[in-house]
Amino acid sequence: MSEFVKDADWLDWHPSPSKPKFVVPAGAVDAHCHVFGPGDKFGFAPERKYTPCDASREQLFALRDFLGFEKNVVVQATCHGSDNSALLDVLEHSNDRARGVVTVKSDVTEAELARMHALGVRGVRFNYVKRLVDPKPDDYYRGIIEKIKPLGWHVVLYFEPADLAEKWNFFTSLGVPIVVDHMGRPDVSKPLDNPDFALFLKFMRENDVWAKVSCPDRLTISGSPLYADVVPFAKAIVEEFSDRVLWGTDWPHPNMKKEMPDDGILVDYVPSIARTQELQEKLLVSNPNNLYWS
Repeated sequence: MSEFVKDADWLDWHPSPSKPKFVVPAGAVDAHCHVFGPGDKFGFAPERKYTPCDASREQLFALRDFLGFEKNVVVQATCHGSDNSALLDVLEHSNDRARGVVTVKSDVTEAELARMHALGVRGVRFNYVKRLVDPKPDDYYRGIIEKIKPLGWHVVLYFEPADLAEKWNFFTSLGVPIVVDHMGRPDVSKPLDNPDFALFLKFMRENDVWAKVSCPDRLTISGSPLYADVVPFAKAIVEEFSDRVLWGTDWPHPNMKKEMPDDGILVDYVPSIARTQELQEKLLVSNPNNLYWS
C-alpha cells in the first residue's frame, strides 16, 4: 500500500484505449511519456506540486506494444523531482528499447551522469511552467549544461509563449541542441500567424531546436477526436522542420483536468499533422532514432 494519496481531482490514465486505425511505421518511437512511481517503490518528491496515480513501467510497455510502437523516450515527471530512480528503472528493464530525459540538480556528479548515460539517458529537462515547478536562475542551468556537454546530451525545455519571449536571450545561448515540449504550448484560439507562434517559428529557424508536436489534448479548445484547432500549428511545424520534429503520447497524461485522452485516438491524430508517408516516417522513426539511438 503506497503512503502517497493521489490528489482528489486527479484523473487516472485511460484503462482501455482504442486500437489505433493508423498503423505506425516499423521502428516507431513514442518520444514523450512518463512513469509515476509506483509510489511504494519510487516515492514522490517532497517539493512536488501534484501527487499522481501510479503508472508503472510494465503498464507503459504494455501500452507501447498495444499501440504498435517499438521504443519509448521517457521524460522525468516533475512529481519525482530530481530523483530519477523510476525512470532509470525503466531504462534498465527496456532491452535498449527506451531512452531517458532526466532532471538533475547543479551538484550532480560526473560519475552519476556517466551511469545515467550508460543506461540510456540522452538529455536533461528544464521546466519553466510555473504551476508545475519553481524555475531556477539562468546560471544554475548553465552549470548543468557544462556538465552534460561532454556526453553530447541535449536540453529539453518546457515553457509557455510568455516564457519564450522572457527567456529568449538565455534560450538562444545554450550552445547545445534543444528539444521543446508540446510546441511551446501555443494558444490555438489565436490565428496561425499570431506573434507568439511567429516567435516560436523564429526560434526554430535560427537555432538547433527540435519540437515535440505532441499533446493536442492539452492545447485544444475544440476537443477530441480531431483536435482540429491544434492541427494547423502542428502541421506547420512538421512541414517546415520535418527533420527536427518528434511525437509522443504523453502517457500517463499528468494534470489533465477535464477528461483523460484516449491514447489510440492520439495515435490516429498523427496523419492529420504528418500527411505523407515520408513525413510520418521522419516524425515517428528516423528523427527520434537519430536523436536518441545513434
